[in-house]
Amino acid sequence: MDSVQEMKGASIVVETCAAIEPDEDVLVVSDWKVADVAERVAAAAKERDANVSMTLMDPREYDGNEPDETVAAAMLEADVIITPVHRSITHSEAAAKAKENGARLISMVKFTDEQLIRGGLYADYEGMRPHCEEMGKKFSEASEARVTSPQGTDVTVGLDGREGNAHPGIADESGEFTALVHIESNIAPVEGTTEGTVVFDGAIPNLDIGVLEEPVTMEIEDGAVTSVEGGKEAETIQRVWEEHDDPAVYNIAQLAVGMNPECPEFNGWFSNDHGRYGNVHFGIGTSSNLGGTTRAPVHFDAMMAEPTLELDGEVVVEDGEFTFF
Repeated sequence: MDSVQEMKGASIVVETCAAIEPDEDVLVVSDWKVADVAERVAAAAKERDANVSMTLMDPREYDGNEPDETVAAAMLEADVIITPVHRSITHSEAAAKAKENGARLISMVKFTDEQLIRGGLYADYEGMRPHCEEMGKKFSEASEARVTSPQGTDVTVGLDGREGNAHPGIADESGEFTALVHIESNIAPVEGTTEGTVVFDGAIPNLDIGVLEEPVTMEIEDGAVTSVEGGKEAETIQRVWEEHDDPAVYNIAQLAVGMNPECPEFNGWFSNDHGRYGNVHFGIGTSSNLGGTTRAPVHFDAMMAEPTLELDGEVVVEDGEFTFF
């Protein structure tokens, strides 16, 4: 019976989230670690009478790495790209070019068979879409954000002139992107403007860290991380940064909020923890796919569990609860 339920989840991906139509060219990009999920998604797309191709590559070393050149070339030919992968290629140049070329892109990172059966995938995407878009509009209209938390976060972020992005779990128009099962709104901060202290107490889905056993504290000056502390998780982050001789890896690239009501807790699932309802998180590394100007060799996100987010003095999230809907 699990296989039947898995196909139900895969059908949500292709029908509700990707809105695939007959005869569209669909490319499923995957790697051998997530191949089972990719096969389910490809089968569901085929049931929609789409022209389906699937490519398997070696898992990338880090989230944000580029896919193989042959995969990148194939992405330029597709109407819809769905990426069940072990490491995200969302922030790659290949993904940016595919979207510019008109492809709809659906990201599915570290998806498991179980996630096709239960959890955030079964959210009311259409119902949450207006709230997600409203949050994106609030980001667009703001000049400055401030994030605080009981754990000690106090950081300001310059947003003037930047456009917010709504990723409601649906990409049904040319060039749109969404990630499953996030239901997320985000914005790329103006480079060099983020200042303060951030204490991450929720999760870091990337870098194989997951739910945090102890908080990770980062000091930020002129838009870049200047120090990181917090046990083995901080050591992992520092090691990855040191492997890349590139100052862009320290860039504060993204301010985001998770909005999926079917993701009430951090549980270690990559997509669940991004979408965890009411979390505020920062992306560190590449911002150019989100409206910024920085491209880094690696990108990761880190979450706060009880944040308060103010936009030009208006509280839109208070202690992890939205105030405007």
